[in-house]
Amino acid sequence: MDSNRTLAAPRRICGDFDCSGEDIERDWVKRTGCWSSMTRVLLTREQVRAYGLPATEGKRDDPRWSAFARRYGFDIEHPVQWEVEALEPDELQRLVLAAVDPYIDRDVLARQVAREEEQRRALAGFLGGWRADSSGGPA
Repeated sequence: MDSNRTLAAPRRICGDFDCSGEDIERDWVKRTGCWSSMTRVLLTREQVRAYGLPATEGKRDDPRWSAFARRYGFDIEHPVQWEVEALEPDELQRLVLAAVDPYIDRDVLARQVAREEEQRRALAGFLGGWRADSSGGPA
């Protein structure tokens, strides 16, 4: 694998919209030391509003809550969060695929899909050769 290409590739992140989820980008950049930024694909404040996602009770003991609450104008006394799983599965898939689509090498993908299909055929042929007797061994 060409590590220079990997490190230069855009980093996308999906996560909950809460104080912990939002901090993942900062933490990742700090811990890895090899990327200068991350781009949140979801869940964002705008998506929470656009999809009308329901809030759930947030983590009262998270030390990042008060800064998060001030940044977004939430009541500091009532922690809230929004889970990425609140999105409809089809919409979640659509958003993720749209975010990564520009970075997919179609030739590499086509070769991998063909390779996996060959492996499926080989496995099916192998399994077809097994007897249904008690020994469980090949025919």
